[in-house]
Parts: sequence; structure tokens; C-alpha cells
Amino acid sequence: MVIKKIVILFSGTGSNLEKLLENLHHKTFEHCTIEVATTICNRPHAEGIEKSRHYGIEPLILDHTLFEKREDFDKALVEAIHKSGAELTVLAGFMRFLTPCFTQNIKAINLHPSLLPLFKGGKAIEESFHSPLKTAGISVHYVSEELDGGDIIAQKSFEKTEGMSFEDFESKIHILEHELLPETIKNLLNRK
Repeated sequence: MVIKKIVILFSGTGSNLEKLLENLHHKTFEHCTIEVATTICNRPHAEGIEKSRHYGIEPLILDHTLFEKREDFDKALVEAIHKSGAELTVLAGFMRFLTPCFTQNIKAINLHPSLLPLFKGGKAIEESFHSPLKTAGISVHYVSEELDGGDIIAQKSFEKTEGMSFEDFESKIHILEHELLPETIKNLLNRK
């Protein structure tokens, strides 16, 4: 059975990281076994670090504040990913703008909490919630030099309901994220 390796990048609580580890790490599908080669975090006190350790993966901590320039951090990130042997890098709540040093050297996908191309950037959930649109959702897309601008791979949506609270809206977004990201990775890698 072919082993397909991925790297997961995260910055915060690691809820999507945990779902990926739970649903994909050492799991065998029709055409491959998926293995999380490593996890990488740019914040030394992120909650997700313990979630990674729970699955037996000691995360690489690359504290972005210790690098003089954004490009220097990205070079270190690229080196670590290449060293892991992963063929796909997954941004799961990784809160960094990536330079061409990264985007031109790494095949990566990102999870974004809106129906792209709408509501790019870090305030997507709030902007989507407060918009007059009746539909909201999430996207998985390839990482490119344009923020949240790479080709869209998959999307899931839901209807906003009358009087829906922000907390319920955000919860619905996270539920969809936990379903769509593992499913998309499996679909990308589990091919002949």
C-alpha cells in the first residue's frame, strides 16, 4: 500500500488539526495510507501542541517572532516541510501570510471560513455573519501568493436562519470545517 505523507500547519487551538489526526493519520483507504509526517506550529504556547502530542506527533515549533524577516521564517518552514517528505501541506488555522518563498516551493491547501471569493482575510466569519447573504459556508483552496486567492478545491454551505446567533453561526462553520477538510485531503490523495 502506498503511503502518502502530509504536514499540518497550525497556530491556535488545533480543533481542525485534531480532526485531521483523528480521521486521517495512519488510516488506510482504497489506494493509500495517509500519514501525518509532522505538524508545525508558529506559536510556542498554542493549545494545539498538546493535541498533536496526544497522537504521538511532537510538533516542530517555529516561532515566527524569532525571525527577522517574513522570508526567513518561510525559508525555515520550506526546509522543514521538504525534510518531512510530505507531498501535501495543509494549513489548518495557520495564521500567517506566506511569501513567494513558500508559495512557489510548497504544494499546500488552506481551509477558509467563507464561501470564497467572498470575505477573504482574518475577519471572514464576522463579515459573512453580518452580510445580507442568506447562505454562508467554507472553502478549501490551494495556497497562492494572493491571500485566500488560490484555486478552490471544495466548498460546503448552509442556509442562515432567521435570528441565528453569532455563536450558532460560528459553530456551524466549525462543524463544516471538521467534515470538509479531512474529506478533501482524502479525495486529493486517495487516487490511483
